[in-house]
Amino acid sequence: MELFNQLILAVLPLVPKSIVQKVSARYIAGSTLDDAVAVVRALNGKGAMATVDVLGEFIHSMEEAEANARYSCDVINRLHSEKLDANLSIKLTSLGMGLDDLRCEQHVRTILTTARDAGPMFVRFDMENSPYTSTTIDLYKKLRREFSNVGVVLQAYLKRTANDITGLITDGIAYRLPTNVRLCKGIYREAPEIAYQGREEIQQNYLQLLDQLLTAGAYVGIATHDDVLINGAKTLVKQHELDRSKYEFQMLLGVRDDVRNKIIGEGYRLRVYVPFGADWYAYSIRRLKENPKMDGYIVKAMVGLG
Repeated sequence: MELFNQLILAVLPLVPKSIVQKVSARYIAGSTLDDAVAVVRALNGKGAMATVDVLGEFIHSMEEAEANARYSCDVINRLHSEKLDANLSIKLTSLGMGLDDLRCEQHVRTILTTARDAGPMFVRFDMENSPYTSTTIDLYKKLRREFSNVGVVLQAYLKRTANDITGLITDGIAYRLPTNVRLCKGIYREAPEIAYQGREEIQQNYLQLLDQLLTAGAYVGIATHDDVLINGAKTLVKQHELDRSKYEFQMLLGVRDDVRNKIIGEGYRLRVYVPFGADWYAYSIRRLKENPKMDGYIVKAMVGLG
Protein backbone atom coordinates (compact mmCIF):
# COMPACT_ATOMS: atom_id res chain seq x y z
CA MET A 1 0.00 0.00 0.00
CA GLU A 2 2.87 2.37 0.81
CA LEU A 3 4.36 1.81 -2.65
CA PHE A 4 0.94 2.49 -4.19
CA ASN A 5 0.63 5.75 -2.22
CA GLN A 6 4.08 6.85 -3.34
CA LEU A 7 3.21 6.08 -6.95
CA ILE A 8 0.03 8.15 -6.79
CA LEU A 9 1.89 11.05 -5.18
CA ALA A 10 4.55 10.87 -7.89
CA VAL A 11 2.03 11.10 -10.74
CA LEU A 12 -0.32 13.54 -9.01
CA PRO A 13 1.00 16.55 -10.99
CA LEU A 14 0.04 14.66 -14.18
CA VAL A 15 -3.52 13.96 -13.07
CA PRO A 16 -5.99 16.10 -15.08
CA LYS A 17 -7.28 19.13 -13.20
CA SER A 18 -10.83 17.95 -13.73
CA ILE A 19 -10.04 14.79 -11.75
CA VAL A 20 -8.33 16.74 -8.96
CA GLN A 21 -11.33 19.06 -8.79
CA LYS A 22 -13.73 16.15 -8.60
CA VAL A 23 -11.84 14.44 -5.78
CA SER A 24 -11.14 17.60 -3.80
CA ALA A 25 -14.65 19.08 -4.05
CA ARG A 26 -15.45 17.87 -0.54
CA TYR A 27 -12.62 20.03 0.84
CA ILE A 28 -13.61 23.29 -0.86
CA ALA A 29 -16.84 25.22 -0.43
CA GLY A 30 -16.88 26.33 -4.06
CA SER A 31 -15.56 29.13 -6.23
CA THR A 32 -17.78 32.00 -5.03
CA LEU A 33 -18.55 33.81 -1.81
CA ASP A 34 -22.16 32.69 -2.15
CA ASP A 35 -20.89 29.10 -2.06
CA ALA A 36 -18.91 29.77 1.11
CA VAL A 37 -21.84 31.50 2.81
CA ALA A 38 -24.10 28.53 2.07
CA VAL A 39 -21.57 26.06 3.51
CA VAL A 40 -21.00 28.18 6.64
CA ARG A 41 -24.73 28.51 7.21
CA ALA A 42 -25.12 24.73 6.99
CA LEU A 43 -22.22 24.21 9.41
CA ASN A 44 -23.71 26.68 11.87
CA GLY A 45 -26.94 24.71 11.68
CA LYS A 46 -25.03 21.60 12.77
CA GLY A 47 -23.47 23.37 15.76
CA ALA A 48 -20.09 24.19 14.21
CA MET A 49 -18.39 27.56 13.92
CA ALA A 50 -16.36 28.39 10.82
CA THR A 51 -13.35 30.26 9.58
CA VAL A 52 -13.41 31.29 5.92
CA ASP A 53 -10.31 31.33 3.73
CA VAL A 54 -10.11 32.93 0.29
CA LEU A 55 -7.81 30.61 -1.65
CA GLY A 56 -4.75 32.16 -3.25
CA GLU A 57 -1.14 32.70 -2.21
CA PHE A 58 2.30 33.56 -3.61
CA ILE A 59 1.02 36.27 -5.93
CA HIS A 60 3.12 38.10 -8.52
CA SER A 61 2.09 41.75 -8.15
CA MET A 62 0.94 44.24 -5.56
CA GLU A 63 -2.12 44.92 -7.72
CA GLU A 64 -3.19 41.36 -6.95
CA ALA A 65 -2.47 41.98 -3.27
CA GLU A 66 -4.66 45.08 -3.23
CA ALA A 67 -7.50 43.22 -4.93
CA ASN A 68 -7.19 40.38 -2.40
CA ALA A 69 -7.33 42.84 0.49
CA ARG A 70 -10.50 44.43 -0.88
CA TYR A 71 -12.06 41.01 -1.35
CA SER A 72 -11.18 39.98 2.20
CA CYS A 73 -13.04 43.05 3.43
CA ASP A 74 -16.00 42.07 1.25
CA VAL A 75 -15.97 38.61 2.85
CA ILE A 76 -15.94 40.13 6.35
CA ASN A 77 -18.85 42.41 5.58
CA ARG A 78 -20.85 39.59 3.99
CA LEU A 79 -20.32 37.22 6.92
CA HIS A 80 -21.32 40.02 9.29
CA SER A 81 -24.43 40.98 7.33
CA GLU A 82 -25.51 37.32 7.18
CA LYS A 83 -25.04 37.07 10.99
CA LEU A 84 -22.97 33.89 10.59
CA ASP A 85 -20.84 32.40 13.36
CA ALA A 86 -17.62 32.70 11.39
CA ASN A 87 -14.34 34.54 11.19
CA LEU A 88 -11.65 35.03 8.54
CA SER A 89 -8.30 33.36 7.87
CA ILE A 90 -5.80 35.18 5.65
CA LYS A 91 -2.56 34.18 3.94
CA LEU A 92 -0.09 37.05 4.14
CA THR A 93 1.64 36.18 0.87
CA SER A 94 -1.69 36.80 -0.87
CA LEU A 95 -1.53 40.34 0.54
CA GLY A 96 2.01 41.08 -0.59
CA MET A 97 4.33 39.55 2.00
CA GLY A 98 7.60 38.80 0.24
CA LEU A 99 6.92 41.40 -2.43
CA ASP A 100 6.43 44.56 -0.37
CA ASP A 101 6.15 43.88 3.34
CA LEU A 102 5.22 47.47 4.22
CA ARG A 103 2.27 47.52 1.84
CA CYS A 104 1.32 44.03 3.02
CA GLU A 105 1.10 45.41 6.57
CA GLN A 106 -1.09 48.24 5.31
CA HIS A 107 -3.43 45.74 3.67
CA VAL A 108 -3.60 43.68 6.87
CA ARG A 109 -4.37 46.80 8.90
CA THR A 110 -7.25 47.60 6.57
CA ILE A 111 -8.62 44.06 6.97
CA LEU A 112 -8.27 44.11 10.76
CA THR A 113 -9.96 47.52 10.98
CA THR A 114 -12.84 46.32 8.82
CA ALA A 115 -13.17 43.20 10.96
CA ARG A 116 -13.00 45.19 14.21
CA ASP A 117 -15.85 47.39 13.01
CA ALA A 118 -17.90 44.31 12.06
CA GLY A 119 -18.83 42.90 15.39
CA PRO A 120 -15.82 42.75 15.98
CA MET A 121 -14.81 39.79 13.83
CA PHE A 122 -11.68 37.76 14.46
CA VAL A 123 -8.93 37.39 11.83
CA ARG A 124 -6.34 34.61 11.83
CA PHE A 125 -2.95 34.81 10.09
CA ASP A 126 -2.45 31.45 8.38
CA MET A 127 1.10 30.11 8.56
CA GLU A 128 2.83 29.37 5.29
CA ASN A 129 6.15 27.66 4.59
CA SER A 130 9.33 28.34 6.55
CA PRO A 131 10.66 31.41 4.66
CA TYR A 132 7.64 33.30 6.03
CA THR A 133 7.52 31.99 9.60
CA SER A 134 9.45 34.79 11.29
CA THR A 135 7.86 37.63 9.32
CA THR A 136 4.38 36.26 10.02
CA ILE A 137 5.00 35.97 13.76
CA ASP A 138 6.66 39.38 13.89
CA LEU A 139 3.69 41.03 12.18
CA TYR A 140 1.30 39.29 14.59
CA LYS A 141 3.34 40.54 17.56
CA LYS A 142 3.24 44.06 16.19
CA LEU A 143 -0.40 44.27 15.23
CA ARG A 144 -1.85 42.56 18.31
CA ARG A 145 -0.66 45.58 20.28
CA GLU A 146 -3.24 47.58 18.33
CA PHE A 147 -5.88 44.99 17.47
CA SER A 148 -7.47 42.52 19.87
CA ASN A 149 -9.19 40.60 17.05
CA VAL A 150 -6.13 38.86 15.64
CA GLY A 151 -4.41 35.48 16.00
CA VAL A 152 -1.72 33.40 14.34
CA VAL A 153 -1.02 29.78 13.37
CA LEU A 154 1.93 27.77 14.70
CA GLN A 155 3.10 24.44 13.30
CA ALA A 156 4.03 21.57 15.60
CA TYR A 157 6.49 19.94 13.22
CA LEU A 158 8.82 22.94 13.23
CA LYS A 159 11.60 22.59 15.79
CA ARG A 160 11.53 26.32 16.51
CA THR A 161 7.89 26.45 17.65
CA ALA A 162 8.51 25.98 21.39
CA ASN A 163 10.79 29.03 21.33
CA ASP A 164 8.22 30.95 19.26
CA ILE A 165 5.59 30.22 21.91
CA THR A 166 7.91 31.40 24.66
CA GLY A 167 8.48 34.62 22.74
CA LEU A 168 4.77 35.21 22.19
CA ILE A 169 3.92 34.54 25.83
CA THR A 170 6.75 36.77 27.09
CA ASP A 171 5.69 39.54 24.72
CA GLY A 172 2.07 39.10 25.80
CA ILE A 173 2.95 39.43 29.47
CA ALA A 174 5.07 42.52 28.83
CA TYR A 175 2.27 44.30 26.99
CA ARG A 176 -0.65 42.64 28.83
CA LEU A 177 -1.88 41.07 25.61
CA PRO A 178 -3.71 37.76 25.10
CA THR A 179 -2.09 35.11 22.92
CA ASN A 180 -4.37 33.41 20.41
CA VAL A 181 -2.90 30.50 18.45
CA ARG A 182 -4.17 27.84 16.09
CA LEU A 183 -1.87 24.87 16.65
CA CYS A 184 -1.61 22.47 13.71
CA LYS A 185 0.85 19.79 12.64
CA GLY A 186 2.00 21.61 9.49
CA ILE A 187 1.56 20.62 5.85
CA TYR A 188 4.46 22.13 3.89
CA ARG A 189 7.46 20.00 3.04
CA GLU A 190 10.34 21.19 5.23
CA ALA A 191 13.91 19.96 5.66
CA PRO A 192 14.77 17.58 8.53
CA GLU A 193 17.12 20.24 9.90
CA ILE A 194 14.17 22.48 10.81
CA ALA A 195 11.20 20.12 11.02
CA TYR A 196 10.39 16.80 12.65
CA GLN A 197 9.59 14.15 10.05
CA GLY A 198 8.20 11.17 11.96
CA ARG A 199 4.53 10.89 12.85
CA GLU A 200 5.09 9.96 16.48
CA GLU A 201 7.65 12.69 17.16
CA ILE A 202 5.32 15.27 15.62
CA GLN A 203 2.46 13.99 17.78
CA GLN A 204 4.61 14.15 20.89
CA ASN A 205 5.79 17.68 20.10
CA TYR A 206 2.22 18.79 19.34
CA LEU A 207 0.99 17.73 22.78
CA GLN A 208 4.01 19.30 24.50
CA LEU A 209 3.37 22.58 22.68
CA LEU A 210 -0.34 22.44 23.49
CA ASP A 211 0.48 21.95 27.16
CA GLN A 212 2.91 24.88 26.96
CA LEU A 213 0.23 27.14 25.49
CA LEU A 214 -2.50 26.09 27.89
CA THR A 215 -0.20 26.45 30.89
CA ALA A 216 0.51 30.02 29.81
CA GLY A 217 -3.19 30.83 29.49
CA ALA A 218 -3.26 31.17 25.71
CA TYR A 219 -6.46 30.63 23.75
CA VAL A 220 -5.80 27.69 21.43
CA GLY A 221 -7.52 26.45 18.33
CA ILE A 222 -6.65 22.75 18.56
CA ALA A 223 -6.46 21.97 14.84
CA THR A 224 -6.20 18.25 14.19
CA HIS A 225 -7.97 15.19 12.82
CA ASP A 226 -5.59 12.79 14.57
CA ASP A 227 -7.25 10.59 17.20
CA VAL A 228 -4.07 10.55 19.29
CA LEU A 229 -4.01 14.33 19.40
CA ILE A 230 -7.74 14.75 19.90
CA ASN A 231 -7.70 12.38 22.87
CA GLY A 232 -4.50 13.91 24.21
CA ALA A 233 -5.99 17.39 23.94
CA LYS A 234 -9.09 16.32 25.84
CA THR A 235 -6.86 14.96 28.60
CA LEU A 236 -4.84 18.19 28.77
CA VAL A 237 -7.82 20.54 28.94
CA LYS A 238 -9.25 18.36 31.69
CA GLN A 239 -5.96 18.49 33.60
CA HIS A 240 -5.89 22.27 33.25
CA GLU A 241 -9.55 22.43 34.37
CA LEU A 242 -10.39 24.72 31.47
CA ASP A 243 -13.83 26.03 30.75
CA ARG A 244 -14.81 25.08 27.20
CA SER A 245 -15.02 28.74 26.24
CA LYS A 246 -11.25 29.00 26.68
CA TYR A 247 -10.28 26.85 23.68
CA GLU A 248 -11.79 25.19 20.62
CA PHE A 249 -11.18 22.28 18.31
CA GLN A 250 -10.68 22.98 14.62
CA MET A 251 -11.01 20.73 11.58
CA LEU A 252 -10.91 21.04 7.80
CA LEU A 253 -14.04 21.04 5.68
CA GLY A 254 -14.81 17.53 4.44
CA VAL A 255 -12.31 15.70 6.65
CA ARG A 256 -13.59 13.15 9.20
CA ASP A 257 -17.07 14.62 9.48
CA ASP A 258 -18.06 11.76 11.78
CA VAL A 259 -15.36 12.74 14.26
CA ARG A 260 -16.33 16.39 13.96
CA ASN A 261 -19.94 15.57 14.80
CA LYS A 262 -18.86 13.42 17.75
CA ILE A 263 -16.73 16.23 19.20
CA ILE A 264 -19.62 18.69 18.85
CA GLY A 265 -21.99 16.14 20.36
CA GLU A 266 -19.73 15.92 23.41
CA GLY A 267 -20.23 19.63 24.00
CA TYR A 268 -16.92 20.95 22.73
CA ARG A 269 -16.69 24.09 20.60
CA LEU A 270 -15.46 23.27 17.09
CA ARG A 271 -14.61 25.46 14.12
CA VAL A 272 -14.42 24.25 10.52
CA TYR A 273 -11.90 25.72 8.08
CA VAL A 274 -13.87 26.64 4.93
CA PRO A 275 -11.73 27.49 1.88
CA PHE A 276 -13.25 28.83 -1.31
CA GLY A 277 -12.24 30.64 -4.47
CA ALA A 278 -10.99 30.25 -8.00
CA ASP A 279 -7.42 29.35 -6.93
CA TRP A 280 -8.38 25.88 -5.71
CA TYR A 281 -5.75 23.76 -7.48
CA ALA A 282 -2.64 24.35 -5.33
CA TYR A 283 -4.65 23.91 -2.14
CA SER A 284 -6.17 20.69 -3.47
CA ILE A 285 -2.78 19.22 -4.38
CA ARG A 286 -1.41 19.94 -0.90
CA ARG A 287 -4.40 18.33 0.79
CA LEU A 288 -4.30 15.27 -1.46
CA LYS A 289 -0.59 14.80 -0.77
CA GLU A 290 -1.29 15.14 2.95
CA ASN A 291 -4.00 12.47 2.96
CA PRO A 292 -2.96 9.11 1.41
CA LYS A 293 -6.50 7.80 1.90
CA MET A 294 -7.48 9.98 -1.06
CA ASP A 295 -5.33 7.86 -3.40
CA GLY A 296 -8.11 5.34 -3.89
CA TYR A 297 -10.59 8.13 -4.66
CA ILE A 298 -8.21 9.49 -7.31
CA VAL A 299 -7.95 6.13 -9.02
CA LYS A 300 -11.73 5.63 -8.89
CA ALA A 301 -12.31 9.09 -10.33
CA MET A 302 -9.84 8.45 -13.14
CA VAL A 303 -11.64 5.28 -14.19
CA GLY A 304 -15.09 6.76 -13.72
CA LEU A 305 -16.06 4.83 -10.57
CA GLY A 306 -15.89 7.63 -8.00
